[in-house]
Amino acid sequence: MAGGWARDGAVQDQIDDSVNDAVAAARARMTTGESLTHCIECGDPIPQRRREALPGVRKCVPCQSGDDVQVRHSTINRRGSKDSQLR
Repeated sequence: MAGGWARDGAVQDQIDDSVNDAVAAARARMTTGESLTHCIECGDPIPQRRREALPGVRKCVPCQSGDDVQVRHSTINRRGSKDSQLR
């Protein structure tokens, strides 16, 4: 149920768009191609099982874990309330 000028289903559309944006961003960060045998950051060997599981992997687990902490999420405000638009 939508209120005001919004049409029915508008809230679900906003949720769907946010999820689709997050999925697209995650896919864009995925690597492709042939995996490296050694990490590009620290030079440690990348285990064979990791290279097989993630085609195109470039970093060892510790280095990749450090990068994953720094992932930014969408800052787009889809709520559309006047209060949030005035900030």
